[in-house]
Amino acid sequence: MARNRVILIGSPNSGKSMLFNRLTGLQQKVANFPGITVDVGTGAMRGLPDTDLVDFPGTYSLQAISAEEEVAVDYFERALEDDQVQHVLCVIDATRLEKSLYFTLQVIRDCERHGKCVTVLANMIDIVEKNDLEFDVQGLSDALHTPVLPLSARSGKGVEAVTRRLADSLLEPDTAPRAHLVDTPDELLRGAAHQLAHRYGPKGDVLIASQARLDNFFLSSMTGGIAFFVIMYLLFQSIFTWAAPAMDAVEFLLGAMADTVVPLVPNQMASDFISDALFGGIGAFLVFVPQIFVLTFIIGLLEDSGYMARAALICHKPLRLFGLTGKSFIPMLSGVACAIPAIYAARAIDSPRKRLLTYMAIPLMPCSARLPVYTLLIAAFIPSGTALGGLVGWQGLAMFGIYFFGMFCGLLVTGLVSRTSKDQYTDLPFVLELPPYRIPGLEPLLRNAWNRAKHFVTKAGKIIFTVTLVVWVLGYFPNYGADLGQSWLGHLGRVVEPLFAPLGLDWRYGVAIFTSFLAREVFVGTLGTIFGIEAADENMAPLVEHIQASGMTIGSGLALLVFFAIALQCVSTLAILSKESASKSLVVKMFFGYFLFAYAAAVAIYQLAYWLT
Repeated sequence: MARNRVILIGSPNSGKSMLFNRLTGLQQKVANFPGITVDVGTGAMRGLPDTDLVDFPGTYSLQAISAEEEVAVDYFERALEDDQVQHVLCVIDATRLEKSLYFTLQVIRDCERHGKCVTVLANMIDIVEKNDLEFDVQGLSDALHTPVLPLSARSGKGVEAVTRRLADSLLEPDTAPRAHLVDTPDELLRGAAHQLAHRYGPKGDVLIASQARLDNFFLSSMTGGIAFFVIMYLLFQSIFTWAAPAMDAVEFLLGAMADTVVPLVPNQMASDFISDALFGGIGAFLVFVPQIFVLTFIIGLLEDSGYMARAALICHKPLRLFGLTGKSFIPMLSGVACAIPAIYAARAIDSPRKRLLTYMAIPLMPCSARLPVYTLLIAAFIPSGTALGGLVGWQGLAMFGIYFFGMFCGLLVTGLVSRTSKDQYTDLPFVLELPPYRIPGLEPLLRNAWNRAKHFVTKAGKIIFTVTLVVWVLGYFPNYGADLGQSWLGHLGRVVEPLFAPLGLDWRYGVAIFTSFLAREVFVGTLGTIFGIEAADENMAPLVEHIQASGMTIGSGLALLVFFAIALQCVSTLAILSKESASKSLVVKMFFGYFLFAYAAAVAIYQLAYWLT
């Protein structure tokens, strides 16, 4: 039996994706700037099990400019031809009515042409009521000849009315909408949007004045720059300092589980596998999951508060020096969590040339997959002391430095490419909407951070387990773990050892680097397995102690940090880049170019550290 379909469409920053979560229960990513919702999401509606709600990417009008808007407009036009589509929900921002109404009038006009029913959802009505502003919902509904329902996706107020409206519409289908806009051109719709907003929308400048006061601080040439660096520093400091208690708890729990489970296994080979491969390899990776949670939560706070768009505006002028745009800042910072959604978010960049340059910068952003490697090496070679009464940790400062080193390398590459290459890609001017400042909702942020950490584990878990199993088998046989150097893994490591000898690394680290090309975080699991096998007769000790005891120098540690900051070691990222850029040659050039860049920089750092020490 065919399922009913309801379309959810709206402009960026209208709260559309948050409403989608409310209506379906799915936890789709919500961010307070254009460009984050780049795919068409579908979910069964709560209370209407036979109805699917389809969430389209946000767009400002049906005249597409960016690649993201092209996706929304193309899907919307095809959806209007679909007989299963029963209803269209158009979300508007009640606090910025004129901006939303032009797009809404376009949607109503096209739905009238295809005989589809429309309901306009006036979101953020809670902000209107909180500031004692007047919004004539019934008057606007009469003027549009379309039902208008006030609601708040953040608090849930009015959401049940939407479900009831759809249920009634599906049981007793509405007659075709009045054809009062069918032949109206876009130029007249723009003027009509202005008149309707002035007549029925909230009056007063309370919201504008409040935003202006905050913008005077956050966008000031002096205080804005200081606030930006303070916020970015707190972001990276939190990754190490605030996540430390949770990391200690995970490590303690894994150790306790190993002490309990391993003695219960009678078979020696199975016992060795559980102790060395599972707890030593996969367990070493799980310790870093709390940092992923903290990182995602802090970035979510910046996004939902409205500051992220201000940061993009602040960054536009310096980014222009490197051939980029302020809009590049949004996907580049998203790349701090993961390169894959960051590449999708780059669709919001209007200029094809700047979008291409942003693709080149994103893989150099310090993504969360690098975080376990950074954490491991920094913990091994950077003292854990603090300064300024505990406000500044040396390890957090080192994390701050390596993160900005990766960003600097990304800017260096795009700057060189933008000045030396000539291509057929066109360029467009920089235009950015500044969303209103809002207090983030903690519940959806915590839920999203949890889902992101869980997704990180499940996505990497299969690869981690596969690599761990292969590494354990290669290291355990043919002598059952008696001598790692004479195992299959030892022989393989010595084959590749000359390649990494200029970095002061032995065969064990060479093996871990090669396996990390499947996924960067595999480096930690591989080392955990290798060192676990080496100490099979002992309980699992922190991987940091094994590295320190292996004789690895600080120069080699710094070389590894630099190598992982630059090398493009993610198969998933390469696949998405190939798809989004429609250029396999670009991906091949980036892969080999970044590997050579990373290797040369790592050798240089090792030699410099050797001379200094």
